[in-house]
Amino acid sequence: PRLELAWAMKAHQHAQVYFNLISSVDPKFLSLTKVDDRIYREFRQTFRDLRVDVLDPEELKSEPAK
Repeated sequence: PRLELAWAMKAHQHAQVYFNLISSVDPKFLSLTKVDDRIYREFRQTFRDLRVDVLDPEELKSEPAK
């Protein structure tokens, strides 16, 4: 139990660091991996018209979205 608690505390500390990082930097200047640009390009090729600034769960469940 002590080892699991120590692991959970360390994981929480890491999560706080990453959350603070992504919350404090303008996303257009934030690069989390070396392939961020490629991931975004491929995402946009697959989901050309998806508005990621406002996601509507009902719209995502619609027949055209599927």
